[in-house]
Amino acid sequence: MSKASLVKRLRWYYPLEKFHACFTFPLIAIYLLLRNPITDIVFLIYGLVLIVFILFQGQYYWKLKLQRLTSQPFDQKKSLALFRRAKSINGYLIAFIPLVFLFQIYLSEIKVSLNELTIWATVANLFGVLEHINYYYIQLSIDNSEDLKYLKRYKKLKIASLAKDLKENEI
Repeated sequence: MSKASLVKRLRWYYPLEKFHACFTFPLIAIYLLLRNPITDIVFLIYGLVLIVFILFQGQYYWKLKLQRLTSQPFDQKKSLALFRRAKSINGYLIAFIPLVFLFQIYLSEIKVSLNELTIWATVANLFGVLEHINYYYIQLSIDNSEDLKYLKRYKKLKIASLAKDLKENEI
C-alpha cells in the first residue's frame, strides 16, 4: 500500500476505532445494564470492558502511525513503552477471563445455562482476545485488497504492525 493510500485510510480508520471504543461498546454496556440485573451480565460487561480497553490502544496506535506518516511530532520511545505496558496489562485481563466466568457462575448460583447472555458474553470475551492478538501478534483482520493479496501470495497472515514496531524497537 502506498504512503498516500495508507494516510488516506488512517484518516478515517483510527477515528472509527475510537468511535467504537468511546461510543459503540460503552452504549451496548449501558443498554445491557439498564435491561438486566448486574448479577446476570458480569461476564458480558467484562468482555465489553476488555474490548474497549484494547480498542483504545488500537486507535491510539493508528493515530500515532498517521502522525508518523504525516511527519507530525510524537514521542516514539514513550509511546512504545505505553504499548509494552498495555500488552502486559492485556495479558493479565485475558488471564482473568476464566475467573470472571467462575464469578458469574457463583453470582448466578450455579444456574448458568447456554442462554443468549452467556453466548454473547463468551463472544465478547473471545472478541477481546482476538483484538489483542490482532494488534500485538498476528493481523487477523483482512479489510483491504493489500491484505488479501498478501494472504494469497504468502498463504499466511501478516505480523501485526504494532508487533513489528515493538520488535524493531526492543530495548
